Amino acid sequence: MNQAVAIAPTDSDRSESLLSLSNQDYSLLTDLYQLTMTACYVGEALDRSAASFELFVRKLPKGFGYLIAMGLAQALEYLERLQFTPAQIDELQATGIFKNAPARFWDLLATARFTGDIWAVPEGTTIFANEPILRIEAPLWQAQIIETYLLNTINYQTLIATRAARLRDVAGADAMLLEFGTRRAFSPQASLWAARAAIAGGLDTTSNVLAALKLGCQPSGTMAHALVMAIGAIEGSEEAAFRAFHRYFPGAPLLIDTYDPIAAATGLAKQVAAGEIELSGIRLDSGDLITLSQQVKAILPDVDIFASGDLDEWEIAKLRAANAPINGYGLGTKLVTGSPVNGVYKLVEIDNIPTMKKSPDKMTYPGKKQIFRESQSGQFTSDTLGLATEGAGLLQLVMKEGTRLQPDDSLATIRNRTDANVASLPAEVRDINYDKFFSINISPALVELTQNLKGKI
Repeated sequence: MNQAVAIAPTDSDRSESLLSLSNQDYSLLTDLYQLTMTACYVGEALDRSAASFELFVRKLPKGFGYLIAMGLAQALEYLERLQFTPAQIDELQATGIFKNAPARFWDLLATARFTGDIWAVPEGTTIFANEPILRIEAPLWQAQIIETYLLNTINYQTLIATRAARLRDVAGADAMLLEFGTRRAFSPQASLWAARAAIAGGLDTTSNVLAALKLGCQPSGTMAHALVMAIGAIEGSEEAAFRAFHRYFPGAPLLIDTYDPIAAATGLAKQVAAGEIELSGIRLDSGDLITLSQQVKAILPDVDIFASGDLDEWEIAKLRAANAPINGYGLGTKLVTGSPVNGVYKLVEIDNIPTMKKSPDKMTYPGKKQIFRESQSGQFTSDTLGLATEGAGLLQLVMKEGTRLQPDDSLATIRNRTDANVASLPAEVRDINYDKFFSINISPALVELTQNLKGKI
């Protein structure tokens, strides 16, 4: 377990208000034991041993038949920029935790750069339990110290991308799906990652302005109830609020459930019929969405209906099963939170010696591995987990000696890959209520290595 300590500020001007990230902070955005283990490796002259770690998920969240690998771009960016500043080293020394660490530990941090190789499945690829998303081959201390950050970005983005893919699969290709999760994401940084992963996983765009502009997307949204209440209270009516909003954003969708959505729809229908306004859509954010959408559609037959309010893939499935006339959905809380993807990061080889964990329910397969996927007529048939020496597979070399080998894929490319990968899966695996453990094959060579190593352990 991590050592519990009280750390006094090393600078009288430091305060909790400085808990915002810059790129140079990422080296210290790690668990303490990554640094203490590194110090131990240095002391034992093991820090430069050739190590291989793999990042994978033992068990998928309940109801999930697959995962969509995501977060590689941010992982590689982190690895390229990894370094420790003199000020960070001073802060670590001031804690007193490392007072017995060898002097060379500090020299190592002062000159730290990632010089290893990364093998990864492309973002947007479907993966299953026990299949490596990443394999890291690097000096032991480097491979160890990067664990926390890699798990953070890969686990979270993989969760969001998978939820997005499931939402798209349920809602259909024609539905407009918007990411609304910024206010519910676990941090401002997480909100940017969530928006990226959601779009790459199948959503159309995001309401997060910063994320949209950074990702080259058009931000999208409607209005909040506050505008209707504020302008309505001052100018006397909900209709006045709608008119005011359309004065500056002509034709924009309007949120109609602040008070009485049926009365609001009726009033808007009269204005549309009289040619007083043009209306592209309305949003419903509460109530019985099945009944309300049907009633509103009868009043405004030519206007798209957009629904929001704690929706997820199961709620959308219910709406579609009831033939609710809804054209699009806003996805927030349940997209960016929920059951975590519990990825782990385990040593599989050290100095060409295969290693494995034999703990009950947490056994790992030894050696550097590869995923071999078989398909027929474009449809997935099976995956086999085998040794990397058995041939080429899904894992590709994406970083060599600390340098990326190709530019990041575009969001459009990743989304197309996601769509194709999901479409190739059997209907049973795509079911949002999948209640089985999808079993992959284990190659005879990997079985033999595992059994031999078990015997030695």
